[in-house]
Amino acid sequence: MANLRDIQKRIVSVESTKQITRTMEMVATAKIKKAQAKIEAARPYALSMMEVLGNVARFAKGAEHPLLEEHVERKRIVVVSVTSDRGLAGAFNSNILRMSEDLIRKEESNGVVVDVITVGKKAGAYFRYRGIEPIAAYRDISDKPTFLDAKSIAAHVIPAYTVNDVDGVYIIFNRFKNVAEQSPELHKLLPIEQSVVEEAADDADIAAEYMFEPDAESVLELLLPTYVETIIYRALMESAASEHGARRTAMKSATDNASEMVTSLSRTYNRARQAAITNEIAEIVGGAAALED
Repeated sequence: MANLRDIQKRIVSVESTKQITRTMEMVATAKIKKAQAKIEAARPYALSMMEVLGNVARFAKGAEHPLLEEHVERKRIVVVSVTSDRGLAGAFNSNILRMSEDLIRKEESNGVVVDVITVGKKAGAYFRYRGIEPIAAYRDISDKPTFLDAKSIAAHVIPAYTVNDVDGVYIIFNRFKNVAEQSPELHKLLPIEQSVVEEAADDADIAAEYMFEPDAESVLELLLPTYVETIIYRALMESAASEHGARRTAMKSATDNASEMVTSLSRTYNRARQAAITNEIAEIVGGAAALED
């Protein structure tokens, strides 16, 4: 059995770790509220974007656009993998990296070349370790993404898809369900599925006449790239909120485990101390008995 001093050192060490994890849990909790506020603030914009897309699509039925065209032959695709810049978030990053690997392996088995765009230091470091150099890497934005970041990512894929250099674009991110639950999600960015436009058009409530300048098809042509940028921005914000939620959950679990460990070590310390006291009493009694003899 370890001596009392060693047990006491371990208790102090675990208590120190517990303070750190507790502090990180509180910080993550505070950041979650800010991330949720950003999502709620951006939600009306996203809904309005879908409404405008639906209204324009209703007037521009049958319109063609490169972002809506499904390429006959798939030779190259781009995967946008959204992770965090920091760890200590449980399975937050590993779930995204595993899903990205599965998609890459599946596409490469069909003879498709896969390029990767990474968001977050974890994804960049992982793919470079695997021998995959990202065509673009974003860091230090995972917990505070902006719309400019989304536009920058979109600028890598929209022109490439338009000129047929890329035949598909996917984004993988963690969807924020609530503080305790986040789920990895694969979303097809390009081509924009016709069903998305059709559903938006069916849901749109056209109560007034619209005048388009120069025409509805030209407006739709400008609107579709903005729609892609909006989807990317939403994915970045979902990932940011999910990161804080996952880190809070992981740190709460670590704090609870540290508390249990301190309790267990305290019991071990008390038993060892009681055993030492009992041993000392036995030695005193034995010594007294020997003197009497």
